[in-house]
Amino acid sequence: MVHQAKLRSYNTAPRYKYGYEIPRSYKKAMELDERNGNTRWQEATTLELSQIHEYEVFEDQGHKSIAKPPAGYKQIHVHLIYDVKHDGRHKACLVADGHLTDVPLDSVYSGVVSLHGFCLVLFLAELNGLETWATDIGNAYLEARTSERVYIIAGKEFGDLIDHVLVIHKALYGLRSSGARWHDKFAECLRELSFQPCKAEPDIWLRRNGNIYEYIATYVDDLALALKDPQKFVNTLSENYNFRLKGTGRITFHLGMDFFRDDDGVLCLKPEKYIEKMLDNYKRLFGENPKTNVTSPIEKGDHPELDDSELLDDKATTMYQSLLGALQWVISIGRFDVHTSVMMLPSFRAFLMKGDTKVSEGCAEVDDLLNTSPSSNKLQTISSSFDRSLLLGIPVNGGLIQQVQDTCDRPAG
Repeated sequence: MVHQAKLRSYNTAPRYKYGYEIPRSYKKAMELDERNGNTRWQEATTLELSQIHEYEVFEDQGHKSIAKPPAGYKQIHVHLIYDVKHDGRHKACLVADGHLTDVPLDSVYSGVVSLHGFCLVLFLAELNGLETWATDIGNAYLEARTSERVYIIAGKEFGDLIDHVLVIHKALYGLRSSGARWHDKFAECLRELSFQPCKAEPDIWLRRNGNIYEYIATYVDDLALALKDPQKFVNTLSENYNFRLKGTGRITFHLGMDFFRDDDGVLCLKPEKYIEKMLDNYKRLFGENPKTNVTSPIEKGDHPELDDSELLDDKATTMYQSLLGALQWVISIGRFDVHTSVMMLPSFRAFLMKGDTKVSEGCAEVDDLLNTSPSSNKLQTISSSFDRSLLLGIPVNGGLIQQVQDTCDRPAG
């Protein structure tokens, strides 16, 4: 019961981001607009619902007093998720309560290219003189039809459609199978364009063009293109399939990695923006920059395996594990030099205790290592290049566990 009480408190406590209170419902969003004397949340909601209408996500069956849902369809609910971007833009996203539907027997996930596969595509592009571009398909899930038989009764946020029976026609975010339906939809498009999936890496698609192969690496709706003429390909996606593409052009940022060419024209990668984002997230959580005055993952003479102090609560544990997950990904995308320091800490992440503070202090060694710039090793045509002036820290450091707990215990607002 104590755990349930804490969970209710966490779910109902005000949540802030970039100085704005984030509403947890449409009703709360309207209350905040009235209190703030503006219509930012209403405008965000209207924009989202206009896109939902444009993509024909729902089929209107009429008012619930006279219309009946199709036979065999199950009623579920939808809700709006609100967020604020770093530049102050207010965003809304309509999400289905997919947990109300039965668990399907088949896979419901969209496959993604592995990091090794993605790097192999880059290597082959450089080897064969292909152009490497990146693009993102906007509102990708809404491009696909859903296979689930579900409907909703529209709420106040739907305006004139309130209390109408709306059958969900497209793969709305939140439905269990939406990821798989989008994957099937885009796979069909690629096959029509003569691409075939690689047998060893199904989310790398290839087709022959003269005496070489061209490649598409898919990560849900993020595409890496290695083609002779990528502009022609993106035009085909836009004009023939009506996909709305964003961030299209020569690859400069993809999957957390920055791409550039050095003075010799060699394609290089570094996790610059990803680490900057980690630092911003750390500062937002704890109100200060990471410390750099600890030099070992585990303090000399400390024995965390013997610790019997109080366990951290669920929120603090999740926060700590999230930071560790970010650290592990930054290793994968270039910072191999901090591998040992980072990977010593997950041993203590399952059941974290307040006494594990000394263990977490060791992550400051990661900060110190990132203060130095390892030499750039050119691996074939791809190198891991590091900018010392920009990689000054990483968001796990001395006293992290205690700091996480203190932050979670801090009164909201």
